[in-house]
Amino acid sequence: MNVKCSVYIAASLDGYIAKTDGDIEWLNNPEYGPMGEGGLGYEQFISGVDTIVMGRNTFEKVLSFDFWPYEGTPVVVLTSRVMEIPSHLSDKVMIESGEPEEVVKKLAEQGKKHLYIDGGKTIQRFLENGLIHEITITQIPVLLGDGIPLFGKTGVDTALRLIENTAYENGFVQSRYEVKR
Repeated sequence: MNVKCSVYIAASLDGYIAKTDGDIEWLNNPEYGPMGEGGLGYEQFISGVDTIVMGRNTFEKVLSFDFWPYEGTPVVVLTSRVMEIPSHLSDKVMIESGEPEEVVKKLAEQGKKHLYIDGGKTIQRFLENGLIHEITITQIPVLLGDGIPLFGKTGVDTALRLIENTAYENGFVQSRYEVKR
């Protein structure tokens, strides 16, 4: 399989991606202000991705937004439970179940080359299975104290090599890592 799997995510300084109830409103703090030219590089990152793979909880959170943030990029939702896709997204979202290796293999057979892996549990499962190639984490200058952890207990040691580290005036620190094989 020649498919690259990447993570691009924000986390609190204490390692949480959401509050315990799934709330991510803390990411929209007006004190953070505009990012300036080039922002955090998300547009550049997403332009190289041909499919987004996320878990059911992440998908349900995205559905609560006032807009669909992944226009032009197919989304695969991983779930073992039956779920319905809203009709306005039926041509943009598909449901898959199965182990991460099976999902990546199926997407590779469809010609996919670069997958954006999103959602805490999904990221953890892909890491456990040695499928993540690159991780970009933007640390937000806040301590949540509790919440949904980015990595949790993966049960495996994962060595990383720092590719790039960028500090922003608003206190954000973005680090991009290669997962060592």
